[in-house]
Amino acid sequence: MKKTDSTVPRFLGAAALAGVLLFAAIGIAAQFLRPDLDWLQTPLSFYLLDPHGLWVRAGYFALALALIALGGGWYLELSPQARSAAPLLLFVCAGLALAVTAVAETGCRGQPVTLETLVHGLAAQTAFLCVTTAMLLQAWRLRADPRWRQRFAIAFAVAVAAFVGLWVHALWREAPRGLSQKLEIGLILLWLGSAANRLRKGASRAAQGAPALSQA
Repeated sequence: MKKTDSTVPRFLGAAALAGVLLFAAIGIAAQFLRPDLDWLQTPLSFYLLDPHGLWVRAGYFALALALIALGGGWYLELSPQARSAAPLLLFVCAGLALAVTAVAETGCRGQPVTLETLVHGLAAQTAFLCVTTAMLLQAWRLRADPRWRQRFAIAFAVAVAAFVGLWVHALWREAPRGLSQKLEIGLILLWLGSAANRLRKGASRAAQGAPALSQA
């Protein structure tokens, strides 16, 4: 069987990792640049508003592109029997929803709810749900590729934790909204960054020899 060229997945992995790291760096910096906002109580969406909102918006777009690159990269990387269009489509949907979240501003507290505010909220929820579901499905597909099977357990465990964390954040209304959301984002970024870095490096030589070992 002809082997798939690994150059494109490696490039997409590197691009995705750069986007994840850029978003993380901007998000952390925003916590210090906005002392007027209580980071424990304020969700990240409010950091899109002035001042420094353009930088945070740029981080959102970087992560949106990273999600699309990651989905495409893993689709190309996995063997044909392990590929599935479902996680790819969910990563693309998450990226597009995140871009809409960045463009449609959230409303300030105390102001009337507008159509733009509703669009922002719906897009943000879509991005969270799509990316965590994509993480679960993508991790599950690793089982079907002998080169990546050894990465399944940790990838799936972190994906499950992120998926459960999303629902804890959504349903536990008494928790500090800013803190619970940022912890959830941190868990998602941990998975995305690790997946992007693994994709950038490619399967290890030991893992590439797994099919022969399993048949012995």
